[in-house]
Amino acid sequence: MRSEQEQFNKVYILIDIITIILAYILSWYIVIVSRDDINTGVIPNEMYFSALIIFVPLLLIMYAFFNLYKPNRTSQRLFEFYDILKSNLLSLVLINAIFFIGAKNPYIFNFSRWVVFLFIGLNIVFETISRNAIRLVLGKLRKKGINQKHILLVGYSDACFKFIDRAIRNATWGYHIFGIVDDNQKIDTQYRNVKVLGNLNDLNDIISNNDFDEVLITLSLKEYEKLSKVVSICEKTGIHTKFVPDYGTIIPTKPTTDDLDGLPVVNIRAVPLQSLLNRSIKRFIDIIGAIIGIIVFSPFMIIISAIILICRDGSIIFSQERVGLHSKLFTMYKFRSMKEQTVDDEKLHWTTKDDPRVTKIGRIIRRTSLDEVPQFFNVLKGDMSLVGPRPERKQFVDKFKEQIPRYMVKHQVRPGITGYAQVNGYRGDTPIDSRIRYDLYYIENWSVGLDIKILFQTLVVIFTDKNAY
Repeated sequence: MRSEQEQFNKVYILIDIITIILAYILSWYIVIVSRDDINTGVIPNEMYFSALIIFVPLLLIMYAFFNLYKPNRTSQRLFEFYDILKSNLLSLVLINAIFFIGAKNPYIFNFSRWVVFLFIGLNIVFETISRNAIRLVLGKLRKKGINQKHILLVGYSDACFKFIDRAIRNATWGYHIFGIVDDNQKIDTQYRNVKVLGNLNDLNDIISNNDFDEVLITLSLKEYEKLSKVVSICEKTGIHTKFVPDYGTIIPTKPTTDDLDGLPVVNIRAVPLQSLLNRSIKRFIDIIGAIIGIIVFSPFMIIISAIILICRDGSIIFSQERVGLHSKLFTMYKFRSMKEQTVDDEKLHWTTKDDPRVTKIGRIIRRTSLDEVPQFFNVLKGDMSLVGPRPERKQFVDKFKEQIPRYMVKHQVRPGITGYAQVNGYRGDTPIDSRIRYDLYYIENWSVGLDIKILFQTLVVIFTDKNAY
């Protein structure tokens, strides 16, 4: 398998070289050959093609620098695109620096900058297409049992079960789990057809007699005293070893560490939006997005307001106190979609399927999420964000914080009109613990790209989700 990965890296590099050359030739043809320009032919075509001697290795080095040649079985397409974008843009900066330094050279001075800019743009597009095509092909091969990564698990625990579940659910990762080693289970004990092969005393022999690519340590929390022994055995065999902690409900999915004079200290909670820069970027996007949203949806707001008024279903805007950033209360706005109730009645429970309190127009606007449009004004006020965990009423927050571990972490960021849980099917009357799991992932892994992805997914979910009622 290791030799297979090396071969795949060589194929990646070869495809990248071809992609870079094709993008460059096409940009040269568009700018120089196809245009009847007075500057056409100022420098010979040989000079343009000789530039590939610099451009090709430069881009390959940038791809390696941004980890585009590391195994990417589990990486997301969006993050890979960011690496492609960053490597190409940095290459563009370096190329322009070369032009600036060598500006006195007549060939460099007359070298068309448009060729370079178009080349980088086309290369980003071509590289993204080629990478996704390779990902698609490899995913299909791995589903058929080709290009598998053979793995041994050490520890029959919740961490072990979660890893097996994810490996089975994501067949395109190509993880073949050979078996489990554990001191507390009998041989041939199974979890989803993955058997226990022996105990820790057998670990060295099991590794030595099989060709594994990785050993994943999935010991239960109560067995961590065995960790050093397991690591020692694995290191003696030279096998690549990883650790899957059994305290995943405590630490974030991407923990950060501090170095105290050689002592690693793990931060229990890493929230990217605690950064002033990240908060400012997100707030700027929220303001622009809210203004655009208000303008785009203003005709719908006028029509919905008129219908609610004509039907005499109560006040047009329904306002309700919700818990927001830092657990502070704020007033959230929605179009009225339910019959007017007393405050005490509203506190009883949330909306369920075929709820008799929902009005006729309410069913339509709730199904299409148009009842949420007034929340663009909440975003402008700073109470909410375009994307974030959905805000809840105080009585439910008081209840869930006692029942759901880490529930209150969601209040470290602004609540959103839409969220990661909602685009993954947890909208409406769905399990709170599942919603929180997605909310926490969003909080700990926030990026502008993730927000954009969620916004686009929201457009799809609006028309396909069956939990909107």
